[in-house]
Amino acid sequence: MGIYIPTTMADHWLKLLICVIALSNTKVNVRASEMVNITLLSNAVEKGAVCLDGSPAGYHYAKGYGDGANSWMIYLPGGGWCGRKQSCIDRVKYSPMLSSTKNITQETFDFYNWNRVFIRYCDGSSFMGDVKKVDPETNLHKRGSRIFTAVIDELLSKGLKNAKNAMLTGNSAGGLATILNCDRFRALVPNANTVKCVSDSGFFIHAKNLPNAAGRERTFARVVHFHRISKFLPKSCTSRMKPGLCFFPENLVADIKTPLFLLNSDFDKFQIQVNLKPHPVDNPGWVNCTRNITTCTPPQLQIIKDFRNTFLETVKGLGNNPSRGLFINSCYIHDFLYLMGRYNSQDSPKLHNKAIGDWYFNRSSVRLIDTKIDYPLDCKIGSGNFV
Repeated sequence: MGIYIPTTMADHWLKLLICVIALSNTKVNVRASEMVNITLLSNAVEKGAVCLDGSPAGYHYAKGYGDGANSWMIYLPGGGWCGRKQSCIDRVKYSPMLSSTKNITQETFDFYNWNRVFIRYCDGSSFMGDVKKVDPETNLHKRGSRIFTAVIDELLSKGLKNAKNAMLTGNSAGGLATILNCDRFRALVPNANTVKCVSDSGFFIHAKNLPNAAGRERTFARVVHFHRISKFLPKSCTSRMKPGLCFFPENLVADIKTPLFLLNSDFDKFQIQVNLKPHPVDNPGWVNCTRNITTCTPPQLQIIKDFRNTFLETVKGLGNNPSRGLFINSCYIHDFLYLMGRYNSQDSPKLHNKAIGDWYFNRSSVRLIDTKIDYPLDCKIGSGNFV
């Protein structure tokens, strides 16, 4: 099994856009890559749609053409979260690309014929927070939900309201944001014939029977509490469990009405390296193991395999929704559509480029899950080995 979707490459800040090729019904004309200036959201301050540091939200927009003129792809990038005052302050100080639009000018786009929009991720809440009051001590603005709504509203005036096809997609924290905002996106573009969502490496599992379950719960609970996200989470979930648990996609996906495609590894590298953490006393040993699987001890490798089994069981527990697409493979990576080489590599798992298109246009169902390989694969994707 595997993925191969031919494409040219873009700058490291915008490597996705591959989905446009996979979704196109017709042959796509490819021109040279273009530099796309950032567009700062109109009246962002008045709308309260601002980044953590108070700078206006922004996006990069490349206009579609030809038979893609009325098709839109909205991309939400990843970048983790901040769930406490200090972590958000540190994000502003040390990660300005994830907390501000200051000093951002251009992005390189692969030049396909859909309308393509890359929304800057600068709120630390997967585009979900909305706290009106600004902390006078820190000047932190928690407005992710307002950013998402305000950008989509502005795009409606630029032609999104006439869209025939629309797709919301993103990777990692943006992949989670895609899941969390999927139905909201559908509601914001009611006139589109086809609206679907593709989440890349955004299926973060609770895995309550695996090590550091309490840590995983705390991480999302803090984000939900700090950014006041509870009111935006489905009541069908918050009525059954704590709001922080409703940030785990396994507790949300069944209630999402808009068709959703999940692209993920059952050996998700980020989740294994960062979220699992089974050996706090022997942290260097675990770090070395997750960086190079060949150095893992048998107990460490078993924990990694247990993660994979739990991931598959969690996906199985979602039920068999006919509108949902799945591609779950065993590559030891995180983010498939974002980094250079991950969809060009001859050694990467290959999913025929018609698969997502077939799912999007309802030509066939796509439920591809690797249940045979119980060891993380070195897919030799990108510039170096992942094992």
